[in-house]
Amino acid sequence: MSYFTDSTWQDWLKDIIDVGIVSYIIYKLILLVRGTRAVQLLKGIFVLVATWAISTWFNLYTLKWLMNQMFTWGIITVVIIFQPELRRALEQLGRGNLFSRTSSLERNALSEQLEEIIRAVQHMAKRKVGALIVFERKTGVTELIESGIPLESRITSELLINIFTPNSPLHDGAVIIRGSQIMAAGCYLPLSENPFISKELGTRHRAAIGVSEVSDALSVAVSEETGQVSLSINGMIVRDINEESLISKLFEELTPTVNGKDKEKRGIAALWKRKGE
Repeated sequence: MSYFTDSTWQDWLKDIIDVGIVSYIIYKLILLVRGTRAVQLLKGIFVLVATWAISTWFNLYTLKWLMNQMFTWGIITVVIIFQPELRRALEQLGRGNLFSRTSSLERNALSEQLEEIIRAVQHMAKRKVGALIVFERKTGVTELIESGIPLESRITSELLINIFTPNSPLHDGAVIIRGSQIMAAGCYLPLSENPFISKELGTRHRAAIGVSEVSDALSVAVSEETGQVSLSINGMIVRDINEESLISKLFEELTPTVNGKDKEKRGIAALWKRKGE
C-alpha cells in the first residue's frame, strides 16, 4: 500500500508508459506467430508451465523434478523449435520493420499486379491448366517459400502461365507471392486434414485449404480437370468462383486499409468489375 501512497503522478505516468510499451511488444510478437505452427508449440509450453505450477503447489516432488529438468534444457529446445520464427524476427529487425508487416500488396501497384494475375488465371482456366497461387499476408510463410525454387521476380501473366505449363519443372508445386514479387515456385504446402472436405477435391485443392488453415494467406487454385477457379481463405474454400467475385475478394483482402479508406477499395473493385463485363 505504501507504493500507492508514496508514488507521485510522474511515477504513475512512467508505470503506465512502461506497461503500455511491454503490452504493445507482446501484442506484436503474438501477431508475428499467429497462424503459424508456433502457436501450437506455445500451447504445449503453456501446458508444461501449468504442470510445473501444479507440482510446486502440491509438492509433487517427482513431477517437479521432471519439470525442472525439462526447463533446464528448455531454452535450447525453444531456440531449436522456434528457429524459423526467430530468424524471421531478426531479419525484420535488421530491415527496421519488426512491428510492421509489409506482406500486403502496395496500394499504388495493386491494380496492375492483380490484372496480371487475373489474366493468367483466366488463361489457365480456359485451357484447364492446373495452378495454385498463394498470397502471403500478415502471417509469414517463409518456411513454405524455402521449400520451392526461389525466383523473386516481378509478377507477370506470362511468367505465371509458363510456370504452370504442364510437364514444366515447376508446374506441380505452388507459386507464393509476397508483396509485388513472385518469391518462389514449386513450393510444397501442408495438406488440409479437415475430414469434412469434399472427396471430389484433389491434392491441389487440399493444399490450397491447408495453407489457409496454418496462416492467413489467400490461395487461388485452378482445377486441371474442370478448369474451375477456387478461392481459399481461413480454412474455407469457395469453388467455381466467378471472375467478378474473385477480383472483388482479392482487392478486399489484399488492399491495405489506410485511415479506413474503404471507399477506395470499393471504387477499385467496381473498376475491375466493369473491366470484366
